Amino acid sequence: MLGARAVAYSRSGASGIFFAGLIERMGIASKINARAEIIPAGFTAELLVSGEADLAVQQLSELKQISGVEIVGAIPRELQTPAVFSAGRISASTKAADADRLLKYLASPEVAPTLRNSGLEP
Repeated sequence: MLGARAVAYSRSGASGIFFAGLIERMGIASKINARAEIIPAGFTAELLVSGEADLAVQQLSELKQISGVEIVGAIPRELQTPAVFSAGRISASTKAADADRLLKYLASPEVAPTLRNSGLEP
């Protein structure tokens, strides 16, 4: 990170808040932020494609949305804070059976490869 001309990360969202805290804990925040490209929202990897940054930090599932970007690796697991996604339905739903089938399908082993390909862990 310290060798990058510019590091892109988001000002909002889980990944940006996490990364700002991580570089602070590492004692390199002032060095990174001196040449950071901090975006208010959106995909940090777009700054790689445009040439505005050499390194982009964001959740893997968001980095994978931008074509032409090489994912070089994840932040070590012991430093990560997992983001947990949940789904549910309203109890008064008129389509409760349909909603339940969808939720069961989304949690099934059949969907796991698609989740992994998108950068999420089931």
